[in-house]
Amino acid sequence: MAYPRPNFPLKAGSASVEARKGTLGLKVLQRILRIAALVAATASASASFAAAPAPLSPEDRALVDQATDYLQNLGEVKGRFVQTEPRGSVSQGELYLKRPGRARFAYDPPSGLLVVSDGATVSVFDPRLRTFNHYPLKYTPLSLFLARQIRLDRGVVVSHVTHFSNGFGLTARDARHEAQGQITLTFATDPFRLSDWTMTDARGQTTRVRITSLEPASGADAALFVLHDPRGPASMSTPSN
Repeated sequence: MAYPRPNFPLKAGSASVEARKGTLGLKVLQRILRIAALVAATASASASFAAAPAPLSPEDRALVDQATDYLQNLGEVKGRFVQTEPRGSVSQGELYLKRPGRARFAYDPPSGLLVVSDGATVSVFDPRLRTFNHYPLKYTPLSLFLARQIRLDRGVVVSHVTHFSNGFGLTARDARHEAQGQITLTFATDPFRLSDWTMTDARGQTTRVRITSLEPASGADAALFVLHDPRGPASMSTPSN
């Protein structure tokens, strides 16, 4: 799915260390935000039938609606995830979601990457590169999933539903940008939960995120969803605008 890219104040032709770090910071954010983008795609899928009908049976459409309702009602949860990149590298970490607006993805060492949404801004701290970047939430895929009311008019088409003995998978694509790849989200049904998702890009490369645990987290500390520059006030953060 296509979203506006956060802007970096980099000079044309600059080969400075800070410029390279800024570029790496953007790549990191794009990789991490796949988590929200993939989840948000399912949340918007059921509206696609009116604009671009897919050959789904009434049973399959009911599963899409069930998945959408589940995501809409997640509310405040915490869990663990394992992420596998196209080249096989694996990272894992802890996630917190507090709709509307707030999220936290904390990657385990040695990565230590931290991505936090406070309801208005998404901040990313990479301790290995010593970079701190921030972006308006509205310009990231997180804005779809963290909205008070999940929008169901984003032009996403569910191409097919795959049935398993203990669940089902939804494969979706952006109706306006079909060449950008597809997303498959897998739900377990006993109990009903999102178990993993896989994104396949236009080059056929896949990134998989598997949720190893997810549970209610009522009363999560508000400080979890606030991230100030850990490098201190003297550091120069890379603004998004």
